[in-house]
Amino acid sequence: MAEDDDGATPPPPPSPFPKPTNNLVTPLLTDLYQITMAYAYWKTNQHRRIAHFELFFRKNPFGGSYTLFAGLDEVLRFLSNFRFAPDDIAYLRNTAQLAHCEPAFFDEYLSRLDCSEVIVHAMKEGSMAFPRVPLLTVTAPLGIGNLVETTLLTLVNYPSLVATNACRMVVAARGQFWEENAGASPPRPPPSPPRSRDSPGERRRDPTTRRKKSVQLAEGGPADFTRRRPMCVEFGLRRSQGPDGGFSASKYSHVGGFHATSNVLAGKILDLPIAGTHAHSFVQSYTSLDLADGLTVRRLGKKKDEGDDEDNDDDDDDDMVHLLPLALKYREETGWHDTNEGELAAFVGYACSFPNGFLCLIDTYDTLQSGLRNFVLVALALDDLGYTPRGIRLDSGDLSYLSLECEHVFHEMADRFDRSFFLDLDIVASNDINENILHSLNKQGHAITMFGIGTNLVTCQSQPALGCVYKLVEIDGKPRMKLSNDIEKVLIPGRKVVYRIFGEAGWPLLDLLVGVDEVDQPTAGKRTLCLHPFMEQKRVAVVPKRVVKLHSLVFDGKNGVVPGQLCPLGETRQYVNDQVNHTRPDLLRYVNPGEYKRGGRQQVTYDAVTMRCNATTQQSNKVGVTRCVRGCDTTTRRGETKQRDDLMMTR
Repeated sequence: MAEDDDGATPPPPPSPFPKPTNNLVTPLLTDLYQITMAYAYWKTNQHRRIAHFELFFRKNPFGGSYTLFAGLDEVLRFLSNFRFAPDDIAYLRNTAQLAHCEPAFFDEYLSRLDCSEVIVHAMKEGSMAFPRVPLLTVTAPLGIGNLVETTLLTLVNYPSLVATNACRMVVAARGQFWEENAGASPPRPPPSPPRSRDSPGERRRDPTTRRKKSVQLAEGGPADFTRRRPMCVEFGLRRSQGPDGGFSASKYSHVGGFHATSNVLAGKILDLPIAGTHAHSFVQSYTSLDLADGLTVRRLGKKKDEGDDEDNDDDDDDDMVHLLPLALKYREETGWHDTNEGELAAFVGYACSFPNGFLCLIDTYDTLQSGLRNFVLVALALDDLGYTPRGIRLDSGDLSYLSLECEHVFHEMADRFDRSFFLDLDIVASNDINENILHSLNKQGHAITMFGIGTNLVTCQSQPALGCVYKLVEIDGKPRMKLSNDIEKVLIPGRKVVYRIFGEAGWPLLDLLVGVDEVDQPTAGKRTLCLHPFMEQKRVAVVPKRVVKLHSLVFDGKNGVVPGQLCPLGETRQYVNDQVNHTRPDLLRYVNPGEYKRGGRQQVTYDAVTMRCNATTQQSNKVGVTRCVRGCDTTTRRGETKQRDDLMMTR
């Protein structure tokens, strides 16, 4: 940075890049120990040392085999706008823990600190990620690299968790056929015949092609190719962990494959499709048919005679039709006289308000004997006026049985009244659904076309946190390593480049970690040996069909965010869908999913094993042990150990 006339470095200018979506995301959204460490680094003049950090997780959530990386967009917004405000500095200066700190730490360091020396490489947002493989890396002076740790973790942990949860639910909702044939989209149902308003007879389908009561992509049984793939809608705002949890869930469940959200604010800010109908209270509030008397709907498709005045209000009144008498006419034809009249009035009221979006909750009283029948009566009346009803929602009971019974009635009505729209109605289910219930419904069979999922999506019921960590792996160009008795917590030291290796079938086979200075990089068509970072006996040789470098530069210090890194949500969502469609089927299994392999090249494996051995040897020598856990003599030189590795690789 340039200096002022008095020699002091001026505070950083405001960033032109968009701010984080949540105003709480500032440099103070961090743990206190990040700031105490920053002071210690500054106090001892260590804060300028160049460090390399990796953000990764150790275990896939939900007992699965993959994780979706999400939250990169908010990370870039945060880094671009990282600046301590004057009131932030004033608060820190007066805290009990920092009150003794030298004034220069606040006035000359924190107040002028930004991310102009921070370099970030990351996977593309929406990428399938696997344990130990960095989601992003940060290269920065030790002080600032340490200060951003907590914020980066909170911006990645929950988004990645909820996006993964959403993706798993979408996979489960689509059923067995889609899971077992990854790499190709499931067959779509044949399109409905074009609908004619002027000739009801043209709406009839050939009776031999009408679908009768059947099952929806039953797991363990034959798939019904004529059915639509069920979609998922997020309904979790009211059960989320606060407003930010609800907003983030709406955003990242869309990334994971959910079609729409009930969250209106998320729809506005993020331009997401919004969805919703009415609650049980709406139906309960109507107590008699008198409340629906006089409600009208404009008839569609009526042509005016030549010479009619376009502005004639009398003609407009002639287009308005009382909806209740039409529904009652169909009640007489069907003989359904015992339905709840308050519920029928509610459906008429809703149909008059939303004739183009008539989708009703039918389980307020009696799902099959009242709710379903009242919906059919009003749907027939709307169809007479030129509108297409949308469907029903089930919020309780046996969803498998009820959905199939509703579908069966719809098919009967299609036959009886020559109305093809009954064959295309949505059956929405929203009864405390989770991933396990989705798989159970597939096994039982169902006719559900849309799942409304709330609590178990946004709270991530089966696993509340992903567990990402942010670890120092190199400083001043020297690899650093954290040891642990738990092998899963031992770091793979040093700066690395990660490649995804694809096989002949087009599926990814493994992720390969290569030392950043290694000359021999993996290439397509060339045999590559992949080693386990800590267990030399575990190795595999592959001949890649395609090799993809996983990380790219996304934040370039003074130049800020690299152009093109902030993708629209819809583009990220499509990227997720494409990856899932080209993933090994065993990785998508709900029970006993396959394991995705990660490996290292010789230098990465050598550094990990040697540093662990050296550290263990030093500790062992204190108690009189002269051999390390690897079985090497403590005096073994690097060259001798490397020669031993080369010999083992030839076995």
